[in-house]
Amino acid sequence: MGLRNKKQPTAAGAAVQLRDGIRHPFGLLDGYVPLCGGEMELYRSIREAVPLVDAAIWKLVRLAGGLQVQCRDPAAQEGLEQFLKQVSTGRGQRGIQSFLDQYLDTMLTCGRAVGEIVLDRRRGEIAAVLCGDPAGVEIREGDSPLQFTLCARDSSGGLSPLPWQELLLFTPFQPEVGSPYGVSLLRSMPFLAGILLKIYQAVGMNWERMGNVRFAVVCKPGSDGMDGVWAQERSRQIAQEWSSAMQAGKDGSVRDFVAVGDVDIKVIGADNQVLDSQVPVRQILEQLIARTGIPPFLLGLSWSATERMSAQQADMMTSEITAIRRNLTPVAERICELWLRLHGYGGGVTIDWVDINLQDLVEEARAELYREQARKVRLENEAHPGSAGQ
Repeated sequence: MGLRNKKQPTAAGAAVQLRDGIRHPFGLLDGYVPLCGGEMELYRSIREAVPLVDAAIWKLVRLAGGLQVQCRDPAAQEGLEQFLKQVSTGRGQRGIQSFLDQYLDTMLTCGRAVGEIVLDRRRGEIAAVLCGDPAGVEIREGDSPLQFTLCARDSSGGLSPLPWQELLLFTPFQPEVGSPYGVSLLRSMPFLAGILLKIYQAVGMNWERMGNVRFAVVCKPGSDGMDGVWAQERSRQIAQEWSSAMQAGKDGSVRDFVAVGDVDIKVIGADNQVLDSQVPVRQILEQLIARTGIPPFLLGLSWSATERMSAQQADMMTSEITAIRRNLTPVAERICELWLRLHGYGGGVTIDWVDINLQDLVEEARAELYREQARKVRLENEAHPGSAGQ
């Protein structure tokens, strides 16, 4: 009986192991489509993902703060100032400035801000001034732009007007014609912010590959052809031994890797060149900063060795902050006027904002020196009137 040849094993390599694609955690920015509403979570994600944008908004909020109130009735001045310092604004905060900071932060981020004046049970005193979530408030317009009602969704999903409309505060930021809602400061940022996050994600992945090196172990078959027959078994053994050697290195011990045959070990990606991200990142950041109106060096970006605020930049920054303050003035006036009516005082109030000062300390000192020199010359002229004409 003739001998039958045994079936030779098929030459095959080890199974290829694939990694899942890694995306940055703010995936909402990739699938963004501009809509009229519902994008507030997107804007909050931009602030969380890009620290520069978050810092710019907080910078605007801090620069816009600081108000003083002047009552037309002098008898109410002291009481109103005490109320503005001590009024509760929720979550352990007190003072009208903490409310305005949160109100402005929401207005810049979401495009609109909502607040509420809370009265005590006797309705004779303002107990608190609170900020609300603008995502839960919708507007029902009347027959004219002067008529609108703030509404909220009830348990059945329908719109129900909120009670005590006269105690609610609503401010849109830069509203467009035909829309009662405002426009967020971050409306034009999702596209560029998405590209910026992709660049940062790629940089992080490249550093992960270079810091945690991957190896490619290649075993070439010999000239006798027998290595090709047992390629699968040999590749499995080499992979197992290599994995054991790498695991020993993680545990702090040294283990040699021994293999038979022509084995070639290379570092994966060692011959690739990492793209320079400095230029595209700067271009994107320039676009984002231009929307905020803040000079770059105020946000910690030193793109030039002689960065400083020029007089033109200071004037533009002052005009930006003044425009933001115009949105907060009616809110502060409504709160103060309601307090005056509840306490029986007549007349209104005048909101005076603290002067914006963005100049360098050196320039301030030089200006003060010039004023003192002018004052000295004026006093000398007054003391010796005849010497001024000589």
